[in-house]
Amino acid sequence: MKLKWLGHSAFELTSNRGLNILIDPFIQANPVCPLKISDLHPDIICITHGHADHFGDVIEISRNNTNLIVITNYEISIYLQRKGVNAIGINYGASVKFEDVEIRMLEARHSSTFDFEIDTKYAGNPGSFLLTFDNNLKVFHAGDTGLFSDMKFVIGEIYKPDIAILPIGNIFTMDIKEASIAASWIKPKFVIPMHYNTFPSIAQNPEEFEKLVPNSKTLIPNVMESIEF
Repeated sequence: MKLKWLGHSAFELTSNRGLNILIDPFIQANPVCPLKISDLHPDIICITHGHADHFGDVIEISRNNTNLIVITNYEISIYLQRKGVNAIGINYGASVKFEDVEIRMLEARHSSTFDFEIDTKYAGNPGSFLLTFDNNLKVFHAGDTGLFSDMKFVIGEIYKPDIAILPIGNIFTMDIKEASIAASWIKPKFVIPMHYNTFPSIAQNPEEFEKLVPNSKTLIPNVMESIEF
């Protein structure tokens, strides 16, 4: 499996069979992402919640990739279906399987609205995703979230991800200290910080996060850097 950080909370994961998955594709308005919509050719997009910096360019990307499937919560899936997007709505604990990847939606503690609409509307419960690849490698993308105990008792003890991607930016999500606690509860082999340094309001030093996570290896990729697992 190859993982590439596109900045903010946007990640591109490619399975061993070549299945391409985008998570939270915030591209055009992302000041640190150099890509164009036309550069992306995903098979699947996962959307954690409705905020513009996570919902991102899913509709535009879908128009350029007619066989694309979007996995998200039920409310966002209905919104997307009305826009002509092939979207599947699932909820906490449910999973779908595509080729060599199982995608499961888990909980997150946050808000979720279509904040890019003139009249801000409810966009269902925010979520996180656990992706399990055919070699049983498990990647947990936490979405936007605060710290909550099921990170220890459900995500850590039941699902046991190998890689945890956690927000550290504060203001809208966990800060560095809380994210380090989450990492200690989940106990992944590798932890990757996200949702920081995109804007001045979420400026953080990921090396400070690394110092607080002694029991997992912290990986701090540059934007557009690929890591192979």
